[in-house]
Amino acid sequence: MSADGTWNTTMNTPMGAQNGTLQLQSEGATLTGKMSGPQGEIQLTDGTIDGDNVAWKAAITSPMAMTLEFSAKVEGDSINGNVKLGAFGNATFTGTRA
Repeated sequence: MSADGTWNTTMNTPMGAQNGTLQLQSEGATLTGKMSGPQGEIQLTDGTIDGDNVAWKAAITSPMAMTLEFSAKVEGDSINGNVKLGAFGNATFTGTRA
């Protein structure tokens, strides 16, 4: 199933659940897009796609500067995965196609 499109997501962070929107676009093995949420809009970097598996990075500045590293699997209209939160460990996230 294609990862392309808009996803409504919830990331379970140490600061509580963070809701947002994820927009993904694939071209071959390259994944691009952006994340939008309470802290604003962030362009995705280093995005890859391999079958149903996707991965990308997002550099945030609020509440502190760090690069989040996402890895996820797309299953139909659901996306589920993990986020590496720099020195703050890992979090999970889920999403549904908008």
